[in-house]
Amino acid sequence: MKHGKKYNEAAKQVDRSVFYEPAEAVALVKKTATAKFDETIELHIRTGCDGRHAEEQIRGAVVLPNGTGKTVRVLVFAKGDKVNEAEAAGADYVGGDELIPKIQNEGWLDFDVVVATPDMMGVVGRLGKVLGPKGLMPNPKAGTVTMDVTKAINDIKAGKIEYRLDKANIIHCPIGKASFSEEQLVQNFDALMNAIIKAKPSTLKGQYLKSVTMSSTMGPGVKVNAAKI
Repeated sequence: MKHGKKYNEAAKQVDRSVFYEPAEAVALVKKTATAKFDETIELHIRTGCDGRHAEEQIRGAVVLPNGTGKTVRVLVFAKGDKVNEAEAAGADYVGGDELIPKIQNEGWLDFDVVVATPDMMGVVGRLGKVLGPKGLMPNPKAGTVTMDVTKAINDIKAGKIEYRLDKANIIHCPIGKASFSEEQLVQNFDALMNAIIKAKPSTLKGQYLKSVTMSSTMGPGVKVNAAKI
């Protein structure tokens, strides 16, 4: 893959043979985030899990202490009193059956997270083919299927992120923006890694965390020393 001049200049600052301590990795990733926009800082965690086995699936959510730096748009599927509760809590969109054709037929996807009360999952299930592949399907493990819509919305707006294995058994998550201070990014890194360590499947044999790489949207990857995590 060919990279541009800026990327190549940034890559020269990263020693590919070194596994950096988290604080060093954060400083280096911030230094190499030279795009004209506020780049997202991401973690890519390669695991020893096999997501084809249900007992080795990893999925959950964690609230980053300093948020993600992104404004998150929340859609809530609810009915009755829960509609007013969701609106009061700051949901961007609230609805029920009437949203199905809008999403299915009109391709409306102006939201980042979907929350649903359990009694609405029959309705939301009809959107599985649209929401599923985009990772937008509500899930009890992630706290997005709940009767406590106020807590769900508050957590999401405060910087709650979901983590899960992709098809290659890697977890990709944002931990903030390049404009964040090093301290804020390290705190977010620690919060995410602690959650993922706790999520280690009890049946897993062998190494759990195979590699941890940090990068900005347009910058080079920096290897993080996973042995001490």
